[in-house]
Amino acid sequence: MRKTADVLHLHLVTPSDLTDEVTGLLSADMSVSSVVVLRGAAVKPAGDVVEADVAREGANEIVDRLHELGVHRRGSVQIAPVGTWLSQAGYDANARTPGSSADAVVWAEVTQQAYEDSEANWTYMSFMVLATTLAAIAIVVDSLILVIGAMVLGPEFGAIAALGVALVRRRYRLLALATRTLVWGFVLAILTTTCLILLARLAGWITPDILAQPRPDTAFIYSPDRWSFVVAVIAASAGVLSLTSARIGGLSGVFISVTTIPAAGNVALGLAFAHWDEVWGSTLQLLVNITGMALAGWLTLALQQSVWSRLSRQRARLMRRRAGT
Repeated sequence: MRKTADVLHLHLVTPSDLTDEVTGLLSADMSVSSVVVLRGAAVKPAGDVVEADVAREGANEIVDRLHELGVHRRGSVQIAPVGTWLSQAGYDANARTPGSSADAVVWAEVTQQAYEDSEANWTYMSFMVLATTLAAIAIVVDSLILVIGAMVLGPEFGAIAALGVALVRRRYRLLALATRTLVWGFVLAILTTTCLILLARLAGWITPDILAQPRPDTAFIYSPDRWSFVVAVIAASAGVLSLTSARIGGLSGVFISVTTIPAAGNVALGLAFAHWDEVWGSTLQLLVNITGMALAGWLTLALQQSVWSRLSRQRARLMRRRAGT
C-alpha cells in the first residue's frame, strides 16, 4: 500500500476517432500502470471515456501529447492525485520512471493554480483589505503577534508566484493578470485601510502621540535593508517548491517571513498621519519584497523546468530502448 501523490489518475473524454490513438499512447508509455476504455460512455461531449493511472514523474509528457492531439479541445482532460493505492503495476511504473515523484512538477496543475490565484475576485480583495487593516492595527499597538497574523492572512503570494509561472511557461496573459491583481489588490487595501484609520483618528482611537512612541517590534516594517531582499528570495523559493511539489510543507513559513502586507498597512498609517518618511520606507520595503519574491519564483521554476527537461529526454531514450527490445 502506498499513500502519497506518487500516482495521478487521468480521466479523459475523447472523441471516438481519437480513442485508439490515445489508448495506444497511454499503453505504450512506461509510466502508465493501467488503462481503462469505456466505449460510447460519454454523452456530452459525445465519445468515449478513457482512464489511466500514471506515475507523477511521467505526467507532463503524456499531458503534452494529449494536448498535441487536441483532446482538450474536443473532449476533456482531468488530472487528480491518488491518495492511497495498492498496485504492483503502479509500483513498477514508479520505479522505472526517471526522477522522484516528490520533485516532479505537473505543469498543467501549477499553471491552473496560478490562474486561479491571480483572479481579482471579491474573496481575494476582501482578504487583502482585512490583512492590511490588521497589519495597521498591529503597528499601532506594536504587536508582533498581530503582524504575523496579518502576514498569514494575506493572499498575495499566489499572485506573486504566478508571475514566475507566467515567465517560465511564456503565458503573457497570466503575467498581465497577476500583475493587475497585485497592483489593484494593494491599492485597494491601502486606500481602504487609510480611510478606516482616518475614521479611527476622528474617533480618537489613534492619535499622533501614539504613533510617536517607540515601536521596537514593528520598526523593521519601514526600514528595508539588504536582508529584506535576501529573506524575500529564500521565502519565495521555499514557497514555489511547496506549490509545485507533491510534498507540501513550507508554504506557511513564507507567509510569516516576508513583509508585504505589514508594509502596506504602514503605508496606510503614514498616509493618514502624513508621515512621509514611513510611507517612503514602507513602499520601498514592499517593492523590495515583491521584486525579490517574483525573481526567486521565476529562477526556481526555471531551474525545475531545466532539470525535468533533462529527465524527460532520459525517459524518452529509455522508451526508445524499450521499444527496440
